[in-house]
Amino acid sequence: MIPDDLRYTAEHEWVKVVDGGVRVGITDHAQEALGDIVFVTLPESGAEVQAGQSLGEVESTKSVSDIYAPLSGEVTARNEVLDARPELVNADPYGDGWMIELRPSDPAAVEGLLDAAGYGKLIGES
Repeated sequence: MIPDDLRYTAEHEWVKVVDGGVRVGITDHAQEALGDIVFVTLPESGAEVQAGQSLGEVESTKSVSDIYAPLSGEVTARNEVLDARPELVNADPYGDGWMIELRPSDPAAVEGLLDAAGYGKLIGES
């Protein structure tokens, strides 16, 4: 099930508009493809990220994959819980498994991301 209230990237990140910015994580499709996640590397608050550039990594029992910034901006929070409990990304990718919060340099850029239907087509779940 692809949540309708989020935006998505072709690299399998999701974006949710929250007060003062956006919350970012990886999709259920991505966590399923990765397998059991054992380690997550995230940027510190205050870090500047550029859309399309790597902002961290997810390490699973299968591989290491980059997490890409869906938008350019400043990291305002990171999910510290994932340092000790990276498996939350598998258990609840759209909830407790979120990764960072970001203050986008261009908030309107969220509208340029895929909607649920567009992401569904991308992954073959239309």
